[in-house]
Amino acid sequence: MSAVRIALLGDYNPDGKAHQGAPKALTLAGESAGVAVEWEWIHTSTLQADPRPQLDAFQGVWCVPGSPYANTAGVIAAIRHARTAGRPFLGTCGGFQHAMLECAEALWGVASPAHAELDPRAVDPVIAPLSCSLVEKHGEVFFVAGSRLAGFYGVSSAVEGYHCSYGLNVSYAAYLDRGPLRVSARDAAGDVRAAELDGHPFFFGTLYQPERSGLEARRHPLISAFVAAASRAEI
Repeated sequence: MSAVRIALLGDYNPDGKAHQGAPKALTLAGESAGVAVEWEWIHTSTLQADPRPQLDAFQGVWCVPGSPYANTAGVIAAIRHARTAGRPFLGTCGGFQHAMLECAEALWGVASPAHAELDPRAVDPVIAPLSCSLVEKHGEVFFVAGSRLAGFYGVSSAVEGYHCSYGLNVSYAAYLDRGPLRVSARDAAGDVRAAELDGHPFFFGTLYQPERSGLEARRHPLISAFVAAASRAEI
């Protein structure tokens, strides 16, 4: 059985449900794909300005929940490396938020994109407080027809779990209509809940936490797709 190496980028907390679930979800995805999945936690405090020496040994990078991270700049650099190098990338919850920050600067031309959790005084943050907190909440997400994410799920909507209080500021949502970063899923109110990058082997972000499926011993279609993409990556 071939092996796939995944970097779990985040500040590991053994009490966090997402951190408990991610390795289990990867194992389930690997079993489904017929590959052995090996993972390693990369604490953000260890990230350098150039993260390539740490990340190039992995076929996939998963930026997991748990923000604010110890090293925000390092996380952004790691996401940028995955995006520009074509390395399969998944960002969930805080990982999604920071992927939006990286793309806002690099793709949208936003100078010094702000996260309101880190900079509460920011006038127009890219990542802003949600109108209603989603800490330990579940909600239905509706997939954009024709998106790759919709293809992974094979259904028009799904119920997913959250643990967050911040999301993409609605004033920046119009950038996702222009590409190459596009909306993959919205909630019932129309707010962005997932995004994907055109032309990349695998670059997806979700505000929700699909890794919680691992705590239920349930294979998740997005994580299975991530592992499959990583298995095809060359390092």
